[in-house]
Amino acid sequence: MATYDLLRDLPLTIEQYALEGLRLQLSPEFERRSTEIVLRGAGEEGRGEDVTYDPDDHGRLQDAGPVQPLAGEHTLGSFSALLDGLDLFEAGAPEREDYRDYRRWAFESAALDLALRQAGRSLGDVLGRTPRPLNYVVSMRLAPMGSDGPDRPDRLLRVLELYPSTRFKLDPTASWDDELIATLVDTGAVDSLDLKGRYKGTPVDVETDPELYRRVAEAFPDAWLEDPDLDSPEAMAVLEPHRDRITWDAPIHSVADIEALPFKPRTVNVKPSRFGPLERLFAAYDHCEAEGIGAYGGGQTELGVGRDHIQLLAALMHPDTPNDTAPREFNNPEVPPGLPESPIDLPVAATGFRFSGG
Repeated sequence: MATYDLLRDLPLTIEQYALEGLRLQLSPEFERRSTEIVLRGAGEEGRGEDVTYDPDDHGRLQDAGPVQPLAGEHTLGSFSALLDGLDLFEAGAPEREDYRDYRRWAFESAALDLALRQAGRSLGDVLGRTPRPLNYVVSMRLAPMGSDGPDRPDRLLRVLELYPSTRFKLDPTASWDDELIATLVDTGAVDSLDLKGRYKGTPVDVETDPELYRRVAEAFPDAWLEDPDLDSPEAMAVLEPHRDRITWDAPIHSVADIEALPFKPRTVNVKPSRFGPLERLFAAYDHCEAEGIGAYGGGQTELGVGRDHIQLLAALMHPDTPNDTAPREFNNPEVPPGLPESPIDLPVAATGFRFSGG
């Protein structure tokens, strides 16, 4: 039985819904905005988080209000079919088409939470899985010294002072000089390197640099190498000796995307918000398990319940892998003391797709 088949017939009553905006100033130049979708019915509520990156999309969504015709008696499957026929960006088309999946995930994860709450069951209970302690890594791009200077490891080293066992997923750039690489190697804390070679036309693009690929692949022989640009013959040649460490994130939105990769990977980043519908996400989990492909979770700088959701899914589906699902406070400009170190025993609620107290 497909995993989603365990969920699709869960009854779901929706009477109304609301939108709640969240904000966090991550830097002087960047304020992160997101929107929590709050579905209500039968005395319960379910929450999901829209992690679309364009702040104007959140402004239009929140200004328009709860205009979608969601009220009624559904199942999770019929609710998803209803969403197929709705334009969740009716106030204005998104800047990027993949944002449609991000918003769809918000509505579907909220519906999953509500349906489970109304049934008095947890996600683990329905799936027949017990959440285990969650292994996480902390993702970051190192800050540059200046317009012409190398990146610096200050923030990473501050995190290690507070949390010495922390492991990291880092974004190499052309500013990584030999001194910085040596400093990072000495920490022994780098689990994966996100080369960002599959991002095009986004603020986080990294120009394809085969020499950078060679330097970091050789300096970190045990690290995963995520999203290289293998359309470059030079990059392909440089990484051929390391292909068993190559993994993928940005291209992965479906099983078809996994099957279309240039070669079968050892593992992939299953980032829930990239998949949109629940059925597509759980099909990817099933495919990876059937094909012997590993999986790890990834985040989208969630500010609210969305981070809880990706942590819980990782704890159920792949708890021991380098999940980029650290507590949301690691996104703050200054990381506070007192956060739980990896692996985390999550405070999973008895019912719903949530943590206790949520």
